[in-house]
Amino acid sequence: MRHFLAINDIKDINEAIQDCMKIKQDPLAKKGLGEDKTLGLIFMNPSLRTKVSTMKAAQNLGLNILPIDFQSSWALAYDHAVVMNQDESEHIKEAAQVIEQYCDIVGIRAFAELQNKQEDEKEKVFSGFLNYTNIPVINLESALAHPLQTLADILTIETYKPQKKPKVVLTWAPHVKPLPHAVANSFVEGMQLMDYDFVVTHPPGYKLDACLKHNIPSQYDQDKALQEADFVYVKNWSSTSSYGQVINQDPKWMINMAKLQFAPSAKVMHCLPVRRNLVMSDDVLDGPHSIVIEQAANRLYAAQYVLSKILEGL
Repeated sequence: MRHFLAINDIKDINEAIQDCMKIKQDPLAKKGLGEDKTLGLIFMNPSLRTKVSTMKAAQNLGLNILPIDFQSSWALAYDHAVVMNQDESEHIKEAAQVIEQYCDIVGIRAFAELQNKQEDEKEKVFSGFLNYTNIPVINLESALAHPLQTLADILTIETYKPQKKPKVVLTWAPHVKPLPHAVANSFVEGMQLMDYDFVVTHPPGYKLDACLKHNIPSQYDQDKALQEADFVYVKNWSSTSSYGQVINQDPKWMINMAKLQFAPSAKVMHCLPVRRNLVMSDDVLDGPHSIVIEQAANRLYAAQYVLSKILEGL
């Protein structure tokens, strides 16, 4: 593996899941693999699970970790032939090439701004590093994708799945502010790699581009979608028809115990952080249906798998 930018960068997802399970059993089995190598970490947005799990995974492999603070530094310019007479003080071309001098691998987190869809789709930070450096790049969440989360999600489902072919439901839930589509997009992409029955449910105006790409129909009746589900993945994302906006805050879409009457055996997932009693009720989060903490724990093994594969190719 050269870069990890999307879940489809994994050539054999079933083999990857087996490797993640082996890492889970013995996280220090390859503790010398990253010796004398440095992982640079650029977080342009807040992070808890992604930052901690990636740093811990790097430590388990013996990597040096170099946090790079872009949040409090000056603004970057991205366009070719730009005249930098406004707020931008450094171009991505120089910034990326300088970081390459210090790091063997770089992991980047850069959210969608949710102001202009075409601009978000350019993935300017990631494109800059891919264009101007020769080091491997890991997607720690971009405007469009969060593949490390999806790998952990699939590992979680594979750990808990029943003997029969599982039914997995991705359900939208209300939120007070517009959120990116990255987690949901990558989850849809990941489900195309698995032999699952997969359903996406959301209100009108929230159909994901990833669903359009794979011709996945939307179910506007959440109760119907939830029927006999084995896994319910709860996630908000902002409107796609009115890009980056909140056009629905209907509390009836929150997942609570009343909703789970349609899926009494379901395991409930969320990428976290989650707003209690808005996205999901306390009794679900704190009850036997919830596997959100196990899901978060699996972030470590997903990150360690990706780092291992990249290190093996250096």
